[in-house]
Amino acid sequence: MKSRYNHSHWMSVFAALVMIAGLGIGSCARSQNLTANGTAIPKRPEQLKFPPLTFEAPSPAKFRVPLKNGPVAYVVPDKELPLVNIVIYVHTGSYLVPDGKEGLNELAGYLLARGGTKSKTAEALEERLAFLAAQLNSNIGDNQGSVSLNLLSKDLDEGLGILREVMTEPRFQDNKIALRKQQLLQAMKQRNDESEAIEAREAGFLAQGEKFWANRYPTAASVEGITRGDIEDFHKKWFYPSNFVVAVNGDFDRDTMVQKLENLFANWPFQGEKPSPIPTNTLFAKPGVYLVDKDVNQGRVSILLPGIKRDNPDYFNVLIMNDILGGGGFTSRIMNSVRSDEGLAYSAYSSFPGGVYYPSTFTAGFQSKSRTVAYATSIVINEMKKMTEGPPTDVEMNISKRGYIDRFPRQFATKTQIANIFAQDEFTGRYARDPEFWQKFRARIEAVTKGDVERVARKFVAPDKTVILVVGQKSDITMTLPEHPVALKDISSGPVTELPLRDPLTMKPIAGTEKSAAK
Repeated sequence: MKSRYNHSHWMSVFAALVMIAGLGIGSCARSQNLTANGTAIPKRPEQLKFPPLTFEAPSPAKFRVPLKNGPVAYVVPDKELPLVNIVIYVHTGSYLVPDGKEGLNELAGYLLARGGTKSKTAEALEERLAFLAAQLNSNIGDNQGSVSLNLLSKDLDEGLGILREVMTEPRFQDNKIALRKQQLLQAMKQRNDESEAIEAREAGFLAQGEKFWANRYPTAASVEGITRGDIEDFHKKWFYPSNFVVAVNGDFDRDTMVQKLENLFANWPFQGEKPSPIPTNTLFAKPGVYLVDKDVNQGRVSILLPGIKRDNPDYFNVLIMNDILGGGGFTSRIMNSVRSDEGLAYSAYSSFPGGVYYPSTFTAGFQSKSRTVAYATSIVINEMKKMTEGPPTDVEMNISKRGYIDRFPRQFATKTQIANIFAQDEFTGRYARDPEFWQKFRARIEAVTKGDVERVARKFVAPDKTVILVVGQKSDITMTLPEHPVALKDISSGPVTELPLRDPLTMKPIAGTEKSAAK
């Protein structure tokens, strides 16, 4: 007993001496402005030096597996957790919904995973998934559908069996159809409650046209007219293996998983169809200010211009230009002018994404007090003009480029991200057109010059062609303030037009509310 006490005692003393010695070394280093390894401590954060970033994007070809029964799968093993994630992307969407059946894609997508299967009622399916601690979800949006399954790897075989039955023999249970219709109708009634929803909806009409397929909204009549037969027909048309792209990652052997996927899609019980190309007949509105009168204390503003597709040769030049203009947060010009300098908005931004199937829309936006909407809008327009009048500074170019390059590895931080990024590239055709997109991304960003930025700003940022959407309290927004003598009619080359609110259940303009708002 005495020997054990002495050993413990001297070990404690030794540990204390080591700690004291370490503190002494650290104290000595700090007194000499040195780090623990003897290098000098910079006086300011910007003087910190970091080694060059070494990260290579994974190659999609390493994970790409064309399956015998039609789909292309991206198979990414990951032994970190005993889980498997499967996402099946489907070439379908609201653009394939017949006129008069708007909402059919939403009903079919929602109920596919929640309406039961041939062998299980909706309630029994939900109970079994809960027992397995599995998550099964499905949806069909504008131009893409998906079915996803997350579960423990030990339950993979049962999970794949459930997934197969959900996709080939869904029940679309009547009471679940009725419940979902009721939920959709209740949501419709709230369409005019939030100014943000009104802004998003009307911006779509202005940027793409009233008759564009993406602006067809479900109505009470269209939803109530959808039958179970409509849902079944829509499902069988598009949920066919040749319309699938698969992303799978998790705890599995790669070859074993490939074989399980082959079995999953083998002997499909019905023949589907190849979807038609996504329509691209957008129609941009005429320049001007479009005002929607809504009784709220802050006005929402969207400044719109025609955009580009992501395969445009100027795509990377536009990324940097927009980042400097308004996409870069607190380092961008619009944010600094509207928020930091004038204090007119909490956030102000611009967005210029490349469209996948048709040109996207340039958008600059903010929220401000109703009485300062016109003045804040004039500041954004002025920043857009200045962007076209000369090149950016070296500092702006460096900050923007470094932001894109330094953030780049985050897109591949997890195996789930890797599988889904590459599956999406396959789905949208990017892999076929540019299989080395991610390998070349940083070099293409680095190659952008100040001259490129100035050129694309002049080419695409045309303040005199802007469509300006304002949603807010008309009486205050159209008021001219002595300290800021700017009116809505002063910030656009076009007229000021008041847009009507739409009936939430029919989406028709409410009669008597459309008139001139020029002041």
